[in-house]
Amino acid sequence: MHPPRRALSLAVATAFLALAQASHAQPALPPPDATDPIALKLMQGFPPPPDKQVRLANILKYPNARWALHHLRELGPTANIARGPGPGSELQAAPRELDGLPFLDDKGAKTTLANWQKATYTDGLLVIHQGRVVYERHYVGNQPHVPHVLWSMSKSLTGLLATELIQQGLIDPAAPVTRYLPELAGSAWADATVQQTLDMTTGVQYAEDFANPASGIFQYLIAAGLVPAPPNYPGAKALFDYLPTVQKEGEHGKGFNYKTVDTEVIGWILQRVTGKSFATLMSERIWAPIGAEQDAYVFTDPNGTQSTSVGVNATLRDLGRLGEMLRRNGHFNGKQVISAATVAELRKGADPETFKAAGQTMRAGYSYHNHWWLPHDADGTFEAKGLMGQHIHINPAAQLVVVKLSSHPVPNTAFTHNYDRLAFAALAGALR
Repeated sequence: MHPPRRALSLAVATAFLALAQASHAQPALPPPDATDPIALKLMQGFPPPPDKQVRLANILKYPNARWALHHLRELGPTANIARGPGPGSELQAAPRELDGLPFLDDKGAKTTLANWQKATYTDGLLVIHQGRVVYERHYVGNQPHVPHVLWSMSKSLTGLLATELIQQGLIDPAAPVTRYLPELAGSAWADATVQQTLDMTTGVQYAEDFANPASGIFQYLIAAGLVPAPPNYPGAKALFDYLPTVQKEGEHGKGFNYKTVDTEVIGWILQRVTGKSFATLMSERIWAPIGAEQDAYVFTDPNGTQSTSVGVNATLRDLGRLGEMLRRNGHFNGKQVISAATVAELRKGADPETFKAAGQTMRAGYSYHNHWWLPHDADGTFEAKGLMGQHIHINPAAQLVVVKLSSHPVPNTAFTHNYDRLAFAALAGALR
């Protein structure tokens, strides 16, 4: 049974209403300096005053997000992604003064790297060129050793693991999803393939519309434990209960449409075929081998099921190690962490014509493949992206990795997409 959409009351969407209003064209954004969680004294005091308290029910209500995005483990259950024993791998430094790097913004006005960071509510920025850290900044209490929410960059980590398992023959991308998850025989994925799910070309009755409290995203967020269920809520309150209820709409394989639920299906598959949790797989296959400095972690639902689509939290420098490993075709920290074939598959991309179905005109020419974004540009860049301005930008031609963690009031990264790409291009031009 599906939960009645009317049951998704306005109370469920309280945490998102401010963001939803900001999702429209030209929203009135708060001055970045006025949203500093330290200056605002969010969650300061024992206990904090009621108007300064941040809870799951209001984590994305601005300016609470500027505190919550690097304190998520204090608000709900998480599973640890262990870095393993031993010291972290070395990140050599070759500092460059780049604050004043000039370029034209998306409106054609002169700006600088420092101004771009401020205007896009940057929490941390790391630039690695030829394997050396040339620029690193941390803002608004985002300390170097504290993990930050990745939101949908988590999807790219899940896609990376799934691609490696495919290369190792543990998952057949052409197989139906139900070969691995018979529990989904009555769902939207009953006749979908693993590859269609990886590329988000499934036909699923689900919308990622934060402006509509009846949208499927809210049913997902309640099941994932990221939004408290309202009283007498009749829907699923755990991920493995929710996914079998999602039904088909349209035809599989016809067009790309961004859907968080597709990633949760992929995450379920990779845990099913290995018999290991997502956190364990991340630790064993990625985090420990790259020599991460800090443990990462992943948010869980009330049953302990790990959110493989939006739940990962990690530090800026460890994400830099991840990006540098991918730039080097899987080789990092003196070892082949993942196969070069896996990186080649990610970089291959999908059909840009299929991508057009999503109507993301600002990303014309892009494709989405195995949960990675591919611009198909001259430098062969590939990207991970997440809600509110999370980025891993990898430019192999310029030997460049840029990691940007943010807490932008507008959730959709498309809002700053053109501005961000111009900044990345300016960095490539200055450093190549």
